[in-house]
Amino acid sequence: MRSNRDVSGFRMRHKGMAERIKPGDTFVCYLTRLSRWCGLPIFMTESDPFVVRFRVRPVVWLEIDKSIPIHDDVIWNGLSFTRTLEKGSIGWTGKVRGSLVRLDDRDGKFMVEQLITQGAQPKPYPVDEQDAKKLTTHTVNRPGKVVSVSVPEDSGAVGETPPAEEAESRESIKVQALLAQIGARMGMSIWIPRSDRVGVLREWKHEAERLIERLPLNYDDTTLRTIEQIDVLWLRGRSIVRAFEVEHTTSVYSGILRMADLLALQPNMDIKLHIVAPALKREKVFQEIRRPVFSLLEKGPLAENCTYLSYDSLRELAAQKHLAHLSDSVLEEYSEEAE
Repeated sequence: MRSNRDVSGFRMRHKGMAERIKPGDTFVCYLTRLSRWCGLPIFMTESDPFVVRFRVRPVVWLEIDKSIPIHDDVIWNGLSFTRTLEKGSIGWTGKVRGSLVRLDDRDGKFMVEQLITQGAQPKPYPVDEQDAKKLTTHTVNRPGKVVSVSVPEDSGAVGETPPAEEAESRESIKVQALLAQIGARMGMSIWIPRSDRVGVLREWKHEAERLIERLPLNYDDTTLRTIEQIDVLWLRGRSIVRAFEVEHTTSVYSGILRMADLLALQPNMDIKLHIVAPALKREKVFQEIRRPVFSLLEKGPLAENCTYLSYDSLRELAAQKHLAHLSDSVLEEYSEEAE
C-alpha cells in the first residue's frame, strides 16, 4: 500500500490483450482470494512497447478493509454476471478470472460509480480470520528473485480414493474429450493416454482421426513415460504445444506432480502447461502449485509455467463459433495464473 500507484503492470502473456487498451481507459481493480473490488486507475499515456506496463492515475484506491466484496447486496444485484445467481454460486468467477478481461460497458460504469462513492464515503468491510488466512503468503529466495509459495493444510494422502470415484471418473473423461475436441478444431494433433482412450472416444465422436497412436518425440524412456501419462496433449507437427492435466479428485495433486516431474526431467522443454479443474477446486489448485517443492525447479517455479483452467471457461471456449480460425494462444484469455 506504500506504492504511488502510478504504474499498472502485467505479465508478458497479457501483451495481446494489453495492445487493445487506449489512453483514457479505466482499469477496475479486483482483489483475488478476498473477492473484493478495490480501485480505479485510469491509463494516462502509451505503454513501453517492450514491457506490459501502463502509466496510470489512481482515481480511487481502497484499503483492504474498505474494498467492496462482490457478495455485497448492492454489487451482487447490480452486476449482470451475478444478479441472476444465488449468493453461494461460483458461476460468476469466470468473468474476473484474469487480468485485462473487458467488463461489459454497463458493468464497468456501475463499478466506477460504486467505487467512487465508496472512496468518498468509505463503508467498512472488516477482514475476518478466514479472509486473513487467504492473504498469508510465504516466500522462498531463488537466485535473482523471491517467489511466493503456499503450504496447504493436509487434506488427505496422495492417491486417496474419493467417495464418488466412478462419477468423478466419468466427468474427468468428458473434460478430456472436450479438450481433445477444442484442440482438434484448432488443427492440432491429439494425444490421450492409452488407458483413457476408450472412454474419451465415447464422448469425442468427431475429428477423432486427429488422435495419434505414437508420440513423435525423441526423449529418454523416463521422460516419454511421464509425457505419455499426461491427460491431454496438443501437438503441432512433432512439437507439443500444450499439455493438460484434469484434476477432479479431492487432492488435486497427482496431475500437478506429473507436470512438475516433466519440468524437472526436461527444464528446457518449452510447453504451455495447464491444470484443468472445477471452479470449486480453484484455490486448492493454486495452493498446490505454489508448494515450496515446486518453487525450486531448475526451469523456475511451477506457478510461472503452469496455469489453471476452470471447467466453465473451457466450455465457454468450446462454444466459440470460429474456433477453427483461432490460435491456441486464445487460451491465455481463459486461463489463470497462481499469483
